[in-house]
Amino acid sequence: MVSANTDLGYNSKIEGGVIVSRADAAINWIRTNSMWPMPMGLACCAIELMAVGGARFDIARFGAEVMRFSPRQSDCMIVAGTVTYKMAPQVRRIYDQMAAPKWVIAMGACASSGGMYRSYATLQGVDRIIPVDVYVSGCPPRPEALLDALMKLQDKVRREPATSRLMSA
Repeated sequence: MVSANTDLGYNSKIEGGVIVSRADAAINWIRTNSMWPMPMGLACCAIELMAVGGARFDIARFGAEVMRFSPRQSDCMIVAGTVTYKMAPQVRRIYDQMAAPKWVIAMGACASSGGMYRSYATLQGVDRIIPVDVYVSGCPPRPEALLDALMKLQDKVRREPATSRLMSA
């Protein structure tokens, strides 16, 4: 008779209560499953960002339900909407106040490229003042698109060395 323990690759009678893993894998697993967003809702895309927190789309499935309005408590800035030149220094200041490692999602056409606004007052993409990790297209993008961007960011975090962002920050 074969017991259920011997069918698994892990036998608690032999290995004891010890599980071995790489530090990078453990740290990145923690980072991907507890990504706390800093919402930067600057225009109409912010409504779609708010919808993601509701029960219908449930961003909590990805460990990102804790929207922090303090940059010191967040590690993923979601820039949703049009960034004007007047608002750009404040966006940069909030990004600089975030602790490392930190990531950025540019949500919508306006945050990604200035959108339909080709004027003297509109910044033509938030990537001119802060580094962007994932772009979400659309005007405004659907909440599902933001969830897809969050999953792409989690994949990116899972693949990178755990200390790479600390050294470059």
